[in-house]
Amino acid sequence: MHVGLSVIFQNPGETKPDRDIYAEELVLAKQAEPLGFDSIWSVEHHFTDYTMCPNVFQFLTYMAGCTEKIQLGSMVAVLPWHDPLRVAEQVAMLDVLSNGRTVLGMGRGTGRIEFEGFRVAMPEARGRFAETAEMLLNGLEQGFCEYDGEYVKQPRVDLRPRPYKSFKGRTYAAAISTESAEIMAKMGVGILIVPQKPWPVVQKELSQYRSTFFAATGEQAPGPYCAGWMFIDDSADRAEEMARRYIGAYWDSVIDHYEFNKDHLKNTAGYEFHGEMYDRLNAPGGMQKMTDFYVDLQIWGTPDQVFDKVQTMRENTLADGFMAVCSYGGMPHDEANRNMQQFAKDVMPELKKLTPVEAPLEQTA
Repeated sequence: MHVGLSVIFQNPGETKPDRDIYAEELVLAKQAEPLGFDSIWSVEHHFTDYTMCPNVFQFLTYMAGCTEKIQLGSMVAVLPWHDPLRVAEQVAMLDVLSNGRTVLGMGRGTGRIEFEGFRVAMPEARGRFAETAEMLLNGLEQGFCEYDGEYVKQPRVDLRPRPYKSFKGRTYAAAISTESAEIMAKMGVGILIVPQKPWPVVQKELSQYRSTFFAATGEQAPGPYCAGWMFIDDSADRAEEMARRYIGAYWDSVIDHYEFNKDHLKNTAGYEFHGEMYDRLNAPGGMQKMTDFYVDLQIWGTPDQVFDKVQTMRENTLADGFMAVCSYGGMPHDEANRNMQQFAKDVMPELKKLTPVEAPLEQTA
């Protein structure tokens, strides 16, 4: 099983200067290769303390210079906020600088503050994402970009430096809605999963994705990559206490950044699923129920419990990869460092022994 580390640069409440958060997170990131992680990841966000990585490819380029073998993953780059040609150039350049170590993860975005900051209309996000992804993926394969769509108008230009090698098999997209998953399947792109739905719902959607992928490509879909907010401790009681404190605080930051406690997404085309969150949060006891549900989906406990929970995630998704998030929600740096190191020592070696799970044939027929 592929095991990665994701750093997200959170600064809830701005209790420290942002530069201190960067210094601390880079301490974690620079240990990823020596500790034996297969990849290092971050995710693009803007304008709030939720995740302070406005240019994920810039961060990954820095990490390319700090490492030799580890893969470099964007989880995710949000395509509707960018000129797609510039994204293609950045990805191609990163791949050349890293000798082909880039894993491209894409998304369409949900934060209203970010769409408004970039002056992009949210109802256009799905269409912009689909067109940008198509031009980007084709460009990285053929070495030039050209597109004539509703949103993307690009005359033919060459990519220089030319792409290092094919991105087939190392391209993923975050898909929350069934519609987004269908778009990705038709493009032959893998799926990135952040646990936030009941497993039976996830299984049904992945089955539909695999069927669409097979119909579009004639091939089996790759196993998903799953991220998980992780806390490990030798004491089960302490692990649960810390998980509910810090993963719970992370969930609070999700609600704040995406404004899930407001109803604007209910009436935004393409975000109907996200709009349902407002109803759940505003039901009696909804806030606490949603917090408990989210925390319980994540990966925490003793080493044995953490391994078992990753196994459960893997069984429910047929995932080939797990990316651990070890620092979040205002967790002290020393605790985050210990958390990452214990996971790498006590759990990661056993996860790496796991072989890929094949999707049932009836799900791709």
